[in-house]
Amino acid sequence: MDNEADIREQDFHNAVREYIIFLLLIIALYLISHAVVCCIKRREERDDYYSGDEDFVVYRIVLFISTFSVAVSGGAALLLPFSLISNEVLLHYPNSYYVQWLNSSLIHGLWNLVFLFSNLCLFILLPFAYFFTESEGFAGSRKGIMGRIYETFVVLLLLAILVMGLAFVASALFDQDRWTQQSLFNIWNYYLPWLYSCISLLGVLMLLICTPVGFARLFTVIGDMIVKPKFKAQLDDELNVARLEEDDLKRKINEQTFRSNLLDRRKNGIYVDADFDLHNRLRMATQQRALLEQSWRTTPWRRNLAYPLAMLLLLVLTMISVLMVTLHSLKLLIDDKALPTVTEQISIGHASLSAFGPIGAFVEIALIIYFAVASLVGFYSLPVLWRLRPIMYDTPMTKIIGNCIVLLVLSSALPVLSRTLGELKYKFQNKKLQQG
Repeated sequence: MDNEADIREQDFHNAVREYIIFLLLIIALYLISHAVVCCIKRREERDDYYSGDEDFVVYRIVLFISTFSVAVSGGAALLLPFSLISNEVLLHYPNSYYVQWLNSSLIHGLWNLVFLFSNLCLFILLPFAYFFTESEGFAGSRKGIMGRIYETFVVLLLLAILVMGLAFVASALFDQDRWTQQSLFNIWNYYLPWLYSCISLLGVLMLLICTPVGFARLFTVIGDMIVKPKFKAQLDDELNVARLEEDDLKRKINEQTFRSNLLDRRKNGIYVDADFDLHNRLRMATQQRALLEQSWRTTPWRRNLAYPLAMLLLLVLTMISVLMVTLHSLKLLIDDKALPTVTEQISIGHASLSAFGPIGAFVEIALIIYFAVASLVGFYSLPVLWRLRPIMYDTPMTKIIGNCIVLLVLSSALPVLSRTLGELKYKFQNKKLQQG
């Protein structure tokens, strides 16, 4: 009895410890996500949702849901690197007291939480947020926040019935098994994993399209962000030319301002400014001068080495990715045993997940992060989809909700893509997701 009580007490303490770790991770991700959303959302004085107290409450609720969804997306994207790092740490320090909290139960619990919160955000919270912002209450009903909530829930119910009906139609078309159609009524154990697997499949298809585009686009993006190498004399000449051009444009604008009288150019009660072109040229010249001054203030080591090292790093990561994908594809063509199976479950801390040990695990982590960044850059570079690209301090809330959906779909498909392309040999997903 004493041994049984000790085991139950140990299980209780382990569960409490895991819940505390889960809470701390969620709080950390939420704070980071809140800072990111605040950097891209439209300024409060320019936002339409601040027209009244009721709209203010709606705005705060939608902001909380969007921030929570971004946190879940970040957790889903970082879960694979975290799992790999935990495995290597436990492998090298198996008896260390300070890393005993890293165990298989914690990792699989994190996967279960990500699966739960991803479903919650994709199918409930984000649709609720979008319809909540667009709702006005039923016609003839009493205006107020509750009227908008009732309308949102009714629309969500109709949407759920529509999606479930489409799932039944798809099951009837592609699977004639009657048990499969009846099992869709088992919402939690079958329907949600099946629907989440469909979303992951859509995300994998998006990643297969976006990632190659992101590989090519990243070179341009990094090249625009990093100062390109230039000789100091050439940089001084360009800076002097930019300053002279800016001063010349300022002088022309001042002369035209003194010579012209805008009151004599009134047309239909509207003042017509003839100096729009000069002002635009001045703004561009000022930006160019600021960029050149920033380049001039950087140290010679950073100015001459940062750009080549960044390009070399991108080139090496791209070559390793292409090589690993090619080798994995050839292995799939030659050996059927290389196909992914459900039974490849492992416990962390017993064996390295890479044949090259910690160095190979570090390379896999770098490749997973590189895939995630390249897929995002590629998605926002595609035609039509670039309109979803967030703008600093000027992104409306509906566009933020759309970006949250994109992040959730791509992050949920990242482990599947990494394993399919051979970037990862094992998977840590929960059983419900595997069955889906």
